Amino acid sequence: MTASVFRLITIFSILMGQVQFVAAQESESEPKAIAGFAERDITPDIGMERPGGYGKIFHKSVHDPCKVRAAVFTDGDNRVAIVSVDALLVRRQLVLGARKRITEKCGINAGAILIHATHSHSSGPTGMIYPGEYDHASEFVQELAYEKSSNANLDYLKHVEDQIVAAVCEAAGDKRANQCSVGKGRAEGVAFNRRFYMTSGLTHTHPRPGNPAIIEPAGPTDPEVGVIGAWDTEGNLTGCIVNFVCHATASPGGISANYIYYVEQVIRGVFGEDVVVVFLAGASGDVTQVENQTKFVGRKPEQSSRYVGGTVGAEAVKVLLREEPGQLTPVAHSSKILKIERRAPRPERVAASLELTKKQPAEVGATEWAFSKEIVLLDARLSKEPIAEVEVQAIQVGPVVMLTDPAEFFCQFGLDIKAGSPFPLTFPVSLANGCVGYVPTEEAFGSRGGGYETRLSSYSNLEITAGQQMVDAAIELANQMKPGAVPTREPAAKFTASWTYGAVPPELD
Repeated sequence: MTASVFRLITIFSILMGQVQFVAAQESESEPKAIAGFAERDITPDIGMERPGGYGKIFHKSVHDPCKVRAAVFTDGDNRVAIVSVDALLVRRQLVLGARKRITEKCGINAGAILIHATHSHSSGPTGMIYPGEYDHASEFVQELAYEKSSNANLDYLKHVEDQIVAAVCEAAGDKRANQCSVGKGRAEGVAFNRRFYMTSGLTHTHPRPGNPAIIEPAGPTDPEVGVIGAWDTEGNLTGCIVNFVCHATASPGGISANYIYYVEQVIRGVFGEDVVVVFLAGASGDVTQVENQTKFVGRKPEQSSRYVGGTVGAEAVKVLLREEPGQLTPVAHSSKILKIERRAPRPERVAASLELTKKQPAEVGATEWAFSKEIVLLDARLSKEPIAEVEVQAIQVGPVVMLTDPAEFFCQFGLDIKAGSPFPLTFPVSLANGCVGYVPTEEAFGSRGGGYETRLSSYSNLEITAGQQMVDAAIELANQMKPGAVPTREPAAKFTASWTYGAVPPELD
């Protein structure tokens, strides 16, 4: 239909009272990108385990809800789903099960579904160990795994999977938002690298404020706040994606989405209570809210959670208010599966650790006992699973690419991925589509290395080149895609003359 013919039909339709019908017909003929959002509650029960350590801790109170938050984007030809779960981690089994059901129920390709854990240390029991996972081991090792370690709750896992499926399928049916905006800001001073070079020549994790042996941080931070906003025809924000690098360990007290709750509160305070905020944590394996070089007493958990989440949320609001909505195309996805070997402890270390774990933690020291237990569990795990399946995924929404890893990825890796990506906006997404524990840089294993993240455990054990392999795979996937255009405001009209009210000399009388 030509523009002149359409104008004639429109004029005729106005006279006949049919303008809405004609406008609808015309809009349907044009390809439109659509973004849908939904959320579901997954708040665990009081008394359930709180994961995040190597022993058992139980929830005693609720601060705020834990949620599954989902976004689905389509360009008319392809669909992708981005899911954020308020959880410490999501194991591979949960991801594959949810993907299969989503594909069967609402037709989204399994490889186009990104399932991410925000790494909230105040969330429900999705890990560390699954019941039955160590049934092949000795009775003593089973006791260490099931009675002395953090365990997932199978009923809770089923509930989480159900809510992931429900949220994605609801988001797939949400057709309100037909324009999106993208941009980035900076939230300075809320996240800090927790690893430090020390005068001993090694690196320590959290050496504590006032420690005279600190030389300088052993790694970078990334204050960038990446944002995608989705808008309906009346200019209302229906949902958004926020990407930021910081461990979710602010923990305001009780069951909580952690500081992500305050990111959501700030955005909803400006744009409305129904806005769905899908939070994606970046490469934050060595970045937290803790200030090891401060001269002041640390903020209390509630205050810290408000400060981090409020600052990130406020920066996201600035980006949402500033950037122009438009069409985000194309929508695409790709992935690569890596097979990465696990590091094995020396046989003599396994034997010594086994003997040590037969003693009481108070007798040998709680830390030494906990990591001896981890060596014993790792040895048992290696007999069944010596190689880890690692998925690296690329999800494209126009000029944005989300590049995933299933790890507590060091911040430097995220910066490397951004540097190697051809996209104007690149969101590294950690702890996505599985969990392989901490993945430090190779430098962290070198002569000046060390620190908590490099410790060998049943949780963290990939060979030291794993991080670089994931970075290379992510950059490879990104470079196979063509970035879409960033929506911008219309260019200003050609200059004709100055404003007559203002183009005057000073008047003194």
